[in-house]
Amino acid sequence: MAVVTVAGLCKRYEGSTEFAVKDVGFTVADGEFMVLLGPSGCGKSSVLRMIAGLEPITAGTVSIDGRVMNPVPAKDRDIAMVFQSYALYPHMDVYTNLAFGLRRRKVAREEIDRRVRSVAAKLALTPFLARKPHALSGGQRQRVALGRAIVRDPKVFLFDEPLSNLDAALRVSTRNELIKQQHELGTTTIYVTHDQVEAMTMGDRMCIMNKGEVVQVGRPLELYRSPADTFVARFLGNPPMNLLKGRLEAAGERTLLRIGEVAFDLPGWAATLLVRHLGDVVVGVRPEDLAEAPPPGLEGKTVRLPVRVITVEPLGAETLLLLSLQGSDEELIARVGRDTGFRIGDRVSAVLDPAAVHLFDPTTTKAIPRPS
Repeated sequence: MAVVTVAGLCKRYEGSTEFAVKDVGFTVADGEFMVLLGPSGCGKSSVLRMIAGLEPITAGTVSIDGRVMNPVPAKDRDIAMVFQSYALYPHMDVYTNLAFGLRRRKVAREEIDRRVRSVAAKLALTPFLARKPHALSGGQRQRVALGRAIVRDPKVFLFDEPLSNLDAALRVSTRNELIKQQHELGTTTIYVTHDQVEAMTMGDRMCIMNKGEVVQVGRPLELYRSPADTFVARFLGNPPMNLLKGRLEAAGERTLLRIGEVAFDLPGWAATLLVRHLGDVVVGVRPEDLAEAPPPGLEGKTVRLPVRVITVEPLGAETLLLLSLQGSDEELIARVGRDTGFRIGDRVSAVLDPAAVHLFDPTTTKAIPRPS
């Protein structure tokens, strides 16, 4: 068990004038599952490798239980890392791969055998202990890599996009296995991915990175519901949040939000706050907050946006609609029920719950905070 603290972490690679990682800081609580999420090249794997001791630190510190790890060699940090490539020894069978780290630590043979067989049973690897990696499926190889980390009983697990080489179905089952194992073991875990589904379903908290910097840290649903800026708003969600041009306009003592041809009140927003942002704003609308008809309980509280249906995409359980907003050149996506009555070319109204609207400053891209 361990608390991992990253403070002011920076990384500049030789030959580059730019920092790949800039002033990254976060704390992972004892037993917590923290996900580092961001697009390819945002610096998340560099952060993970610096925590592991595999990459020199340009500036800042990595601490485990209050002890600064910067000068400590990777082998002495009591950290187990699972790589995207699995990094199994091809000439060794599964049993030997699992036992290798314990043998290097000179653990007693009987204890090695007990740990290896216990982990193999947990991960359904017992029938494959005598096989070499080439005779295993991708999912089985991934479980061996996971088992090799678990068997060491380290203070911290580090995962660097461990599921990216698996097909979709296997990714789901292996993801569930990882969640189950982490909850059972309670080991502090830092997991790197660019897949938002993995991040949302696996992490106790997420640290979202972009261009080498931390953008927002919090619980998955907190970040989804209250994104700090337009990057987080678009990055979390599939389909992503619609970002539309809007204007806040004074109407006597009221402040109205105008989208296209429609202007409406924003319930729950303080008038004094909205007045400070009169003029152009970026309006965020999640696809699931658009509907064909007012949801039960919201009759009389919704806004109708006149739109034209461009495409209809049935996905089985739901349907995605690409809509053109009347009075504007903008398009937006709505996620509606599977039995939609909308057809391509229809001129209809998309129903919006104004309480679900997000507002962003068009210059800074930062969220305009909704009153709590």
